Amino acid sequence: MSTQTDAGTRPANTPATGASATFRGAVAAEWTKLSSVRSTWWTALAGLLVMFASAGQLAIYVANDNTNDDPTDDRGIVTVGSVLIDSVELTQYVVLALGLLAITAEFTSGTIRTTLQCTPSRGRVLLAKAAVAGAVTFVLGLLLGGVGALVARPVLGEWGSAPAAGTIGDIVAVAAYLALIGVLALGLGAALRSAVLTLTVLLATLMIVPLSLQEPDIDVLNRIADVFPGVAGGHFLAGDTEPYPPLVGLLLLAGWAGAALLLGRAALRRRDA
Repeated sequence: MSTQTDAGTRPANTPATGASATFRGAVAAEWTKLSSVRSTWWTALAGLLVMFASAGQLAIYVANDNTNDDPTDDRGIVTVGSVLIDSVELTQYVVLALGLLAITAEFTSGTIRTTLQCTPSRGRVLLAKAAVAGAVTFVLGLLLGGVGALVARPVLGEWGSAPAAGTIGDIVAVAAYLALIGVLALGLGAALRSAVLTLTVLLATLMIVPLSLQEPDIDVLNRIADVFPGVAGGHFLAGDTEPYPPLVGLLLLAGWAGAALLLGRAALRRRDA
């Protein structure tokens, strides 16, 4: 009976273990590549500086609005988290560079051929890159959120509040948003192969097209704009209940990131490196 059990279980377990080990190796290789280039660290530093400046500037605006002579400007006491979330609108364009550079840099330098020789499965390569890019941008998002909160709180002074649970929740939400934006950029980068073209498409998708559609008096155009990734992510970060709950906004953004990965995988499988 013992012999039959071993013979029945070994074939099922061995391939799964081998695939898992191979994927871990691909993730380790992608992490080594991403962490060993200076552009990754310069991009992270740029993100911190942009968040520092954006959070400080927006906090100054809030304080000034409450102290000038125009009562229509008064915003009253605002949470640090709201300033932090507004700061992400600009900071995200620095962070998404990490996602797109994780693959477009390899196409530019030609090292994608070496990558695919080491890991012939193109789907596994892209999934490993997505795991690393998502994890790095999530951790960076936590750091950016912490920096934004630390900068905004003292600048807001009496016009700011920082409830612990709410602020931590906003920081985690910012990290989740930036991680999905990073994966979205990676998927588009795999499909388009050009950093400039990918950045152009991202700018159009995240900002230009939704802003063009958001006409106050045309409801159908507003509903279309609400499904774009930047708008959906904004509803998630703000905790809006209209036009849909925050969870739906997060799922819409995750859907865009997943669709971009599928598009990138199809392009990788169809084209030569």
